[in-house]
Amino acid sequence: MADSWNTDTGEAVYRSRDAVKNLRIRVRLERVTSTSALSKHLQQQVLSQQDRGAIELETLTSQGQMGDNEEELVVGWQEKLFSQYEMELFQNEAACQTPLDRQYHTEVKALNKAKSRRNHRIFTYTDHDRYTSCLPLQQLQHSTDLTTTKSSPTFLAERMASVRHRRQDRRTLDCSVPKSKIVNWEPTAEFVKSSHVVNNAMQTMHIMGDLAPPARLGQKENEYLLVTIKTDGSGTVIVKPDFNKGKEPYRIVTTGEKREVWRLTVENVCTTMQPEEKEREQNMYKDLYVRHKEYLNSLVGQDFEMPPIGILRYMMNGEIVSAKGFEYDNLYIHFFMELPNNWSSLPFQSLSGVTQTCRAKTLGKENVAFFSYPFSFEAFYMSEKESEESIPQWPVIYFKVLSLDSWQRFRTEGYGYLLFPAMPGKHSITCHTWRPLQTGTVSALRRFFIGGSPELEDHSYIRIPGTFKGERLSRFGFCTETTGSVTFNLHCIQQARAFVDATMLKKRRQKVFDQLGGFSQQGAVCTILEAFQRARKKMQEARESLPRDLVHTTSQLESSA
Repeated sequence: MADSWNTDTGEAVYRSRDAVKNLRIRVRLERVTSTSALSKHLQQQVLSQQDRGAIELETLTSQGQMGDNEEELVVGWQEKLFSQYEMELFQNEAACQTPLDRQYHTEVKALNKAKSRRNHRIFTYTDHDRYTSCLPLQQLQHSTDLTTTKSSPTFLAERMASVRHRRQDRRTLDCSVPKSKIVNWEPTAEFVKSSHVVNNAMQTMHIMGDLAPPARLGQKENEYLLVTIKTDGSGTVIVKPDFNKGKEPYRIVTTGEKREVWRLTVENVCTTMQPEEKEREQNMYKDLYVRHKEYLNSLVGQDFEMPPIGILRYMMNGEIVSAKGFEYDNLYIHFFMELPNNWSSLPFQSLSGVTQTCRAKTLGKENVAFFSYPFSFEAFYMSEKESEESIPQWPVIYFKVLSLDSWQRFRTEGYGYLLFPAMPGKHSITCHTWRPLQTGTVSALRRFFIGGSPELEDHSYIRIPGTFKGERLSRFGFCTETTGSVTFNLHCIQQARAFVDATMLKKRRQKVFDQLGGFSQQGAVCTILEAFQRARKKMQEARESLPRDLVHTTSQLESSA
C-alpha cells in the first residue's frame, strides 16, 4: 500500500509508418486492497505449515481468488473482447437489432460453446460499437480517477463530446435557398449543435475494465475506462494514458460503498521489425519518393519562363515599412511608378497604390508609423541600337505622405521619390521628404485650423519633370521645408537570356549588361582594368623576347631619361 503511483495520465502522441493493425498493447490489472492482501496473507500462512500446505493451497487456488484480483491481457488494434454484460446481452437473439449485433451474437455463441473466453474483467469497445460513439460523459471521468485528484472535463471537452462527425456524402447547396439567409446572425444552441461539424477522421478504441466484486460482474456502473487509443490515416497514434515504460503503475479508485484500489500497467508489446524487413521498407520508401519527384518534375518541366532575346525583365517585391519625423499623426502614403523610355509594363499592372492609415507610435524621441504595406511591380526594358543613351534611365517611385485627423482634415506632409535599384537583391532604403512652404502667418493658421497646404500639380517635379527638355532646371525662389522620412524594403530580381548563357565570353557578357542597363558603371570599370592588364602583359612578353644586351641598354636609356 505504500508503493508510489504514476500520476502522469496525459495522452501521448506517436508517429509510425507501420500499419496500425500491428499495434499490440499489454494491459495488466491488479487489486491492491484488503481482499487481495488477506488472500496473500492466508497463502503465506498455509505455506508455512508443511504438513497441511498442499491441501490448503489447493483449496485456496481452487476458489479462484487470485484470478479475481489480477488479470493480464494482450490486446490488438480494434480487437473485440466481450464484457460480461455483452455476453449476457448478445446471447439473446431478440436483442440484436443491427447486422453488427447479429455478428456479435454468433461470436458469443461460439465462445460459450467452446468455453474459450480468455478475458474476465478486461474488455474493449471498438470503433464500430454503438457504445463508443455514445459513451457517457461520466464514463470519461473515470480516466481522471487514475490520478490521486479528480478534475472535471473542460469546456472544450464537453462541447466536442456533442459534436457529430462530418458526413462524407456532402450534398450541394440548394439553389432555391435565398442568399440572404446563408448566414445566420442569431444561431440557437440547437442550430449550433446540429450544424457546426468537425472533419475528424480519427478511429477510436477503448480498453475497459469491469472492477466490480466477483459476484456482481456485468453491471454497467462498474465499468471503468482504462486506456483510449486514437489514430488517423497519416500514422498518428494517440494513447491515453501513456505506456508506463518502466515507471510506476497507474492508480484506479472505484466509487461506491466499497472503494477499492487497482493497479494498472500499460505496455507496448509490438513485434520488433527485423533488419531485413526494415531495409526493404526503407528501399520501398526511397523508390516511392524518387517516383513522386520524377512525376512532379514532369509536371513542372525543366525550362523556366524566359523573356525574349534582348529584353530585361525587372521584378520587384517591395514593402513600405515605416514613416517617421512628420508633424501630424494618422499618416497614409500615395505612391505611383513612372516608366522612362524603352520601359514597359504588363497591361494589368497597377502603377499606383495607397496604403492604409496608420497611427504613429512613440519610439525614443520620434513618432514612427509602421505600415508594412507590400506591393509588387514588374517591368521590361528593351534596348534600342539607335539610342544614344550610354546609361539607361531606371523607373522611379514617386510618393506623397498625407495625414488625416478626426475632423477629416487632410494635410500634405511631404513628397519624395525612390529610384529603382540597379543591383538585384535585397535593399533597405530610407528616403527623406520635403513639402512646399507658403510663407506668412495666414498659411500656417490655415494649415492648423482647416487643413490643406500647398501641393504640387506635377508629382514628377520632385525630381526632374518628364516634360522638361532643357539643360538646367532652376528652382530658384521655390520655398520648401524638410519633413520626415520613409523606409522601404525592396527585393529586386533581374532576368535576361544573356545572364544564363554560360558559353558566351566574359567581355561579351559585360557588353550585354551595358546594353540591357544592368551594372553599366561596373562594366565600364571592368573593361578599363582588363585593357590595362592586357597592355601590361604584352609589354612584359615583348621585353622577355628581346636580347639581354638590348634590354640592359634600354633600361639605361630609360634611367637616363
